[in-house]
Amino acid sequence: MKFNATSRSEQGTSASRRLRRAGRVPAIVYGADEAPVSIDLDHNEIYHAVRKEEFHASILDMQLDGKSQNVLLRSVQWHPYKQQVLHVDFQRVAAGQMLHTKVPLHFINGENSPAVKLSSSVISHVLTELEIACQPADLPQSIQVDLGNLLGGASLHLNEVKLPRGVTYVAKGGDANPVLATALAVRGAAADEGDAAPAAEPAAE
Repeated sequence: MKFNATSRSEQGTSASRRLRRAGRVPAIVYGADEAPVSIDLDHNEIYHAVRKEEFHASILDMQLDGKSQNVLLRSVQWHPYKQQVLHVDFQRVAAGQMLHTKVPLHFINGENSPAVKLSSSVISHVLTELEIACQPADLPQSIQVDLGNLLGGASLHLNEVKLPRGVTYVAKGGDANPVLATALAVRGAAADEGDAAPAAEPAAE
Protein backbone atom coordinates (compact mmCIF):
# COMPACT_ATOMS: atom_id res chain seq x y z
CA MET A 1 0.00 0.00 0.00
CA LYS A 2 1.29 3.44 -0.97
CA PHE A 3 0.83 6.85 0.64
CA ASN A 4 2.41 10.29 0.33
CA ALA A 5 4.35 12.28 2.93
CA THR A 6 6.24 15.57 3.10
CA SER A 7 9.17 16.52 5.32
CA ARG A 8 8.50 19.31 7.82
CA SER A 9 10.94 21.52 9.69
CA GLU A 10 8.56 23.27 12.09
CA GLN A 11 7.72 21.33 15.24
CA GLY A 12 5.84 21.93 18.45
CA THR A 13 2.20 22.31 19.46
CA SER A 14 1.56 25.55 17.55
CA ALA A 15 3.04 24.16 14.33
CA SER A 16 0.96 20.98 14.67
CA ARG A 17 -2.23 23.03 15.11
CA ARG A 18 -1.46 25.04 11.97
CA LEU A 19 -0.93 21.81 10.04
CA ARG A 20 -4.25 20.36 11.20
CA ARG A 21 -6.12 23.55 10.30
CA ALA A 22 -4.61 23.23 6.82
CA GLY A 23 -5.87 19.65 6.44
CA ARG A 24 -2.52 18.03 7.22
CA VAL A 25 -1.51 15.50 9.90
CA PRO A 26 1.82 15.70 11.78
CA ALA A 27 3.70 12.41 11.85
CA ILE A 28 7.14 10.92 12.46
CA VAL A 29 9.18 8.13 10.89
CA TYR A 30 12.02 6.45 12.78
CA GLY A 31 14.13 3.29 12.98
CA ALA A 32 16.59 1.37 10.79
CA ASP A 33 19.54 3.07 12.51
CA GLU A 34 18.60 6.46 11.03
CA ALA A 35 17.59 9.68 12.74
CA PRO A 36 13.85 10.28 13.23
CA VAL A 37 12.28 12.55 10.62
CA SER A 38 9.23 14.74 11.19
CA ILE A 39 6.75 14.54 8.33
CA ASP A 40 3.18 15.55 7.53
CA LEU A 41 0.42 13.77 5.65
CA ASP A 42 -2.77 14.68 3.83
CA HIS A 43 -5.57 14.13 6.35
CA ASN A 44 -8.15 12.71 3.93
CA GLU A 45 -5.68 10.24 2.44
CA ILE A 46 -4.38 8.93 5.77
CA TYR A 47 -7.86 8.97 7.40
CA HIS A 48 -9.21 6.50 4.84
CA ALA A 49 -5.98 4.46 4.85
CA VAL A 50 -5.85 3.83 8.61
CA ARG A 51 -9.46 2.60 8.59
CA LYS A 52 -8.36 -0.37 6.46
CA GLU A 53 -7.17 -3.40 8.40
CA GLU A 54 -4.41 -4.21 5.91
CA PHE A 55 -2.83 -0.78 6.45
CA HIS A 56 -2.02 -1.84 10.03
CA ALA A 57 -0.30 -5.12 9.12
CA SER A 58 1.48 -4.52 5.82
CA ILE A 59 4.79 -3.16 4.64
CA LEU A 60 3.82 0.30 3.38
CA ASP A 61 5.38 2.26 0.53
CA MET A 62 5.86 5.80 1.82
CA GLN A 63 6.58 8.36 -0.89
CA LEU A 64 8.55 10.97 1.05
CA ASP A 65 9.54 14.01 -1.01
CA GLY A 66 9.52 11.89 -4.14
CA LYS A 67 11.58 9.03 -2.68
CA SER A 68 10.22 5.62 -1.71
CA GLN A 69 10.72 4.12 1.77
CA ASN A 70 9.33 0.92 3.26
CA VAL A 71 7.65 1.58 6.62
CA LEU A 72 5.34 -0.07 9.12
CA LEU A 73 2.50 1.73 10.88
CA ARG A 74 3.20 1.86 14.61
CA SER A 75 0.54 4.05 16.19
CA VAL A 76 -2.35 6.37 15.35
CA GLN A 77 -3.62 9.09 17.68
CA TRP A 78 -7.28 10.04 17.19
CA HIS A 79 -9.21 13.09 18.36
CA PRO A 80 -11.24 12.11 21.47
CA TYR A 81 -14.62 12.80 19.81
CA LYS A 82 -14.05 14.00 16.23
CA GLN A 83 -13.34 11.77 13.24
CA GLN A 84 -9.88 13.28 12.99
CA VAL A 85 -6.40 11.77 12.94
CA LEU A 86 -4.09 13.83 15.17
CA HIS A 87 -0.71 12.09 14.81
CA VAL A 88 0.83 9.01 13.22
CA ASP A 89 4.06 7.08 13.93
CA PHE A 90 5.86 4.96 11.33
CA GLN A 91 8.88 2.69 11.64
CA ARG A 92 11.32 2.19 8.78
CA VAL A 93 11.65 -1.39 7.56
CA ALA A 94 15.09 -2.68 6.60
CA ALA A 95 15.50 -5.87 4.59
CA GLY A 96 16.78 -8.70 6.78
CA GLN A 97 15.83 -6.94 10.03
CA MET A 98 13.37 -8.88 12.22
CA LEU A 99 10.01 -7.22 12.75
CA HIS A 100 7.94 -7.31 15.93
CA THR A 101 4.33 -6.29 15.37
CA LYS A 102 0.68 -7.23 15.93
CA VAL A 103 -1.37 -9.02 13.29
CA PRO A 104 -5.19 -9.41 13.32
CA LEU A 105 -6.78 -12.84 13.73
CA HIS A 106 -9.48 -13.92 11.25
CA PHE A 107 -11.82 -16.58 12.64
CA ILE A 108 -13.56 -18.90 10.16
CA ASN A 109 -16.04 -21.82 10.23
CA GLY A 110 -17.36 -21.03 13.69
CA GLU A 111 -20.96 -21.38 12.52
CA ASN A 112 -20.19 -24.90 11.21
CA SER A 113 -18.47 -26.14 14.37
CA PRO A 114 -19.94 -28.85 16.65
CA ALA A 115 -19.99 -26.23 19.39
CA VAL A 116 -22.61 -24.22 17.49
CA LYS A 117 -24.44 -26.93 15.51
CA LEU A 118 -24.66 -29.60 18.21
CA SER A 119 -24.34 -27.72 21.49
CA SER A 120 -25.83 -24.33 20.53
CA SER A 121 -22.81 -22.70 22.15
CA VAL A 122 -21.71 -19.12 21.67
CA ILE A 123 -18.10 -18.74 20.48
CA SER A 124 -16.15 -15.99 22.18
CA HIS A 125 -13.01 -14.58 20.52
CA VAL A 126 -10.62 -14.19 23.44
CA LEU A 127 -7.88 -12.58 21.30
CA THR A 128 -8.39 -10.49 18.18
CA GLU A 129 -4.70 -9.96 17.31
CA LEU A 130 -1.39 -11.68 17.91
CA GLU A 131 2.08 -10.33 18.66
CA ILE A 132 4.50 -11.90 16.18
CA ALA A 133 8.08 -11.75 14.94
CA CYS A 134 9.12 -12.30 11.31
CA GLN A 135 11.19 -11.01 8.44
CA PRO A 136 9.60 -8.20 6.39
CA ALA A 137 9.03 -10.52 3.44
CA ASP A 138 7.08 -12.97 5.65
CA LEU A 139 4.73 -10.45 7.29
CA PRO A 140 1.11 -11.70 6.92
CA GLN A 141 -1.79 -9.25 6.73
CA SER A 142 -3.76 -11.57 9.03
CA ILE A 143 -3.65 -15.04 10.60
CA GLN A 144 -6.50 -17.44 9.89
CA VAL A 145 -8.00 -19.38 12.81
CA ASP A 146 -10.23 -22.34 11.85
CA LEU A 147 -12.96 -23.03 14.42
CA GLY A 148 -14.55 -25.86 12.43
CA ASN A 149 -13.66 -28.58 14.98
CA LEU A 150 -14.36 -26.64 18.17
CA LEU A 151 -16.55 -28.58 20.62
CA GLY A 152 -19.05 -27.17 23.07
CA GLY A 153 -17.40 -26.06 26.32
CA ALA A 154 -13.92 -26.34 24.79
CA SER A 155 -11.24 -23.74 24.02
CA LEU A 156 -8.89 -23.32 21.06
CA HIS A 157 -5.26 -22.62 21.97
CA LEU A 158 -2.51 -21.13 19.84
CA ASN A 159 -0.67 -24.48 19.49
CA GLU A 160 -3.68 -25.78 17.53
CA VAL A 161 -3.21 -23.13 14.83
CA LYS A 162 -0.60 -23.37 12.07
CA LEU A 163 1.19 -20.03 11.81
CA PRO A 164 2.32 -18.77 8.38
CA ARG A 165 5.83 -19.63 7.20
CA GLY A 166 8.53 -17.63 8.95
CA VAL A 167 6.18 -16.31 11.65
CA THR A 168 6.69 -16.93 15.38
CA TYR A 169 4.55 -15.89 18.32
CA VAL A 170 6.04 -13.41 20.79
CA ALA A 171 4.84 -14.37 24.26
CA LYS A 172 4.01 -11.51 26.59
CA GLY A 173 3.54 -12.14 30.30
CA GLY A 174 4.82 -15.71 30.12
CA ASP A 175 1.78 -17.23 28.34
CA ALA A 176 3.36 -19.31 25.58
CA ASN A 177 0.08 -20.93 24.53
CA PRO A 178 -2.78 -18.44 24.93
CA VAL A 179 -6.46 -19.23 24.41
CA LEU A 180 -7.70 -17.72 21.13
CA ALA A 181 -11.39 -18.67 21.34
CA THR A 182 -13.74 -20.55 23.61
CA ALA A 183 -17.22 -22.07 23.19
CA LEU A 184 -19.59 -20.99 25.95
CA ALA A 185 -22.65 -23.11 26.68
CA VAL A 186 -25.96 -21.28 26.63
CA ARG A 187 -28.55 -22.31 29.17
CA GLY A 188 -31.60 -23.61 27.31
CA ALA A 189 -35.17 -22.63 27.87
CA ALA A 190 -35.96 -26.18 29.02
CA ALA A 191 -33.46 -25.93 31.85
CA ASP A 192 -34.98 -22.64 32.89
CA GLU A 193 -38.44 -24.19 32.95
CA GLY A 194 -37.19 -27.09 35.08
CA ASP A 195 -35.96 -24.65 37.71
CA ALA A 196 -39.24 -22.78 37.83
CA ALA A 197 -41.53 -23.17 40.85
CA PRO A 198 -44.62 -25.37 40.28
CA ALA A 199 -47.83 -23.57 39.44
CA ALA A 200 -50.28 -23.03 42.31
CA GLU A 201 -53.34 -25.31 42.53
CA PRO A 202 -56.57 -23.57 41.62
CA ALA A 203 -58.63 -22.63 44.66
CA ALA A 204 -61.62 -24.89 45.43
CA GLU A 205 -64.99 -23.38 45.02
